[in-house]
Amino acid sequence: MESKAPFIVQISKGARSYTDKRMLEAILRAANEIFPDAIFAVHLDHGDEATCMDCIKSGFYTSVMIDASHESFSKNIEITKRVADAAHTRGIAVEAELGQLGGVEEHVSVSEDQAHLTDPAQAEEFVKKTGCDSLACAIGTSHGAFKFSGSQGLHFEVIQEIQKRLPGFPLVMHGSSSVPQDEVQRINAAGGALKGAKGVDETQFARAATLGVTKINIDTTAAWYGAACTARNSRPTRRTSTCGPGKVFMAEFAKYIAHKNTVLGSSGKIDEVRKTL
Repeated sequence: MESKAPFIVQISKGARSYTDKRMLEAILRAANEIFPDAIFAVHLDHGDEATCMDCIKSGFYTSVMIDASHESFSKNIEITKRVADAAHTRGIAVEAELGQLGGVEEHVSVSEDQAHLTDPAQAEEFVKKTGCDSLACAIGTSHGAFKFSGSQGLHFEVIQEIQKRLPGFPLVMHGSSSVPQDEVQRINAAGGALKGAKGVDETQFARAATLGVTKINIDTTAAWYGAACTARNSRPTRRTSTCGPGKVFMAEFAKYIAHKNTVLGSSGKIDEVRKTL
């Protein structure tokens, strides 16, 4: 709340299996009551068709993502349209994916030789045939904690071409977790093995936001791992509990989120968004 930014709580298919889904929903409903000034949406990330339909029926989610990007182009359209039709009857927005990012995230695993950028011409056809509300595009990012170590950057020309074909249409970037080098050093000093991990520089994401990318997914956080490694290697001199390290994790994570809010331009926007609700 310090950065006064609206935010999205993303719950993945895997996270929904950690506990009964009613527990997750109860936690968020309680948070909404405890923090009435906060403005947030609840989104399903990387759902398959069955999970999307379950979330749509629950009436709890603001939006769902159907990821059928591993299917053929025609099959992806077919599945996405079914989900979009069902979601729209309940006023729920749908994010879809076209193109494939390399890397691993939960059940999503794509080798680098299978990864391919989104074709702008296909993107135009896909959006028109499926009725999806936003489109996750593959433009040079990758999933997972162990990012590429080279100087790979984003393909801004792909974003620009899609925007020419679909003016103003919301685009989404997945795999957007940069890996700060000071955190890599912190992790490795504590026994980690993130040697060479880098990711795309976060300043490139800020530029993407000015080109029509309205949602940027950040999951892997070196700050969190750094705090974990430091806490794990600490040698307490008295009896203690796990609460201490937990407080460190949360403080580090809050700082990380506030920083990203500033870099990506959402800081201070909560009042502006509130006026539109």
